[in-house]
Amino acid sequence: MKAWSFSTESHPRAERAEAWRDAMGRLGLPIEGLSAGEPAAASVICLTSPLGIEFALVEAGAQTISGRLSGQPAAVWLAVLLHGEATLVTDDLAVGVSPGDIAFGPTGQAAALRLDTRSRLLFVRAPRVALDHRLIKPFNLRVGWLEGSEGVPRILSDLLRGTAEELENLSVDQLRPVDLALTEFLAQCLLERGAAASDALDPSTPTAHLQRLCQTIETLLPDPDLSLRRVADEEGVSPRYVQKLFASANETFSHYLRSRRLERCRIDLASPQHARLSISEICFRWGFNGSAHFSRAFREQYGRSPREFRNACEAGVSRDLTSALALKPASVVPSLSALNS
Repeated sequence: MKAWSFSTESHPRAERAEAWRDAMGRLGLPIEGLSAGEPAAASVICLTSPLGIEFALVEAGAQTISGRLSGQPAAVWLAVLLHGEATLVTDDLAVGVSPGDIAFGPTGQAAALRLDTRSRLLFVRAPRVALDHRLIKPFNLRVGWLEGSEGVPRILSDLLRGTAEELENLSVDQLRPVDLALTEFLAQCLLERGAAASDALDPSTPTAHLQRLCQTIETLLPDPDLSLRRVADEEGVSPRYVQKLFASANETFSHYLRSRRLERCRIDLASPQHARLSISEICFRWGFNGSAHFSRAFREQYGRSPREFRNACEAGVSRDLTSALALKPASVVPSLSALNS
């Protein structure tokens, strides 16, 4: 199911605690500290987006969401507190989480989020494959938190809180623009933390500048004449410096540019919102100069032609972009295993 909901009030009193554990287990969120008797009223509303990102609005009484389930796909989880008081706990961290703050971490790493009062929060689980193409510089991700009061984390927090307030009224397709915005802002937040960690070890690593270059490229993708010199001019640096930045990540400007254009085309090919656009129109809108060249590049990167990919999506063989992303051979993933599983 793409969307589902749960409420303890729909179960007999004697079965509510176990039913709640099952519902949270379905989200990959084992719970502790729940009395054997009837828990306070608790509910979940869950939608899975076209990119395979899971949004779950949870309202529950005091309890601890703790531990990890084995066999989960590599992903990044987020929890933004909407109301109440909570504490994020790991082996070397214990920090109070205020409304608007965002706790995060990779699946497979033990952590606990203790709800100290009755709370309302939005859990998000983003498959790593949905983020890899935006994380060009490798770094190790650990459980942490983002203060949602300033900078990019505030924008991300506002996006998540707005999504939570409207989740009951959204369709899966309406989550598509949230998908794209979320991956951009989340990648930026994670890269900023990764840049800080790597700069502490090696101050000469220009991770932050590389990320700014990638953002500049992202805004200029539709320009068919986009060149290394154009990007260098936009950033006020030399073309050779841009080449060196990409080389530091074992990447090249031309390969990264092509990969990003192909990724944008693939998203549009799988989107019902762009079903009326021809394949040629899609490739031209993302900066390719010819449909024949685009088709060859698409097949080389994803193992099938654009038409085959679109037909598979329309036929339901790929029910969402997570399935489609599995078409990407590991040898062409530009992110270089950016996150730990």
